[in-house]
Amino acid sequence: MTKLGHLINGSRVAGEGRTQDIFNPSTGEVGSRVSLAGKATVEGAIAAAEAAFPAWRDTPPARRARVMFNFKQLLEQHADEIARLIGLEYGKIVHDAKGELQGMG
Repeated sequence: MTKLGHLINGSRVAGEGRTQDIFNPSTGEVGSRVSLAGKATVEGAIAAAEAAFPAWRDTPPARRARVMFNFKQLLEQHADEIARLIGLEYGKIVHDAKGELQGMG
């Protein structure tokens, strides 16, 4: 069983022990578990975001645009896997999930 944690400041964080089952709505089966964030995890995420913001704010618009374009390329490059994961979480067929992903671009 896959246990999902949190990604904070580039590091995987497990959470504080409590978990929640993630059900595939099309089958009712538990596909994975997610770690629930406690106060310390949330405060760590907030602190990381606050620390990162000044550098992003000061990044020239052309550089920010390149970063976002690279992000878009990564989404397109991994569209099949992302669509599969959306299907597992929301019970959608892959074709519908891909359509939603393409609508984000």
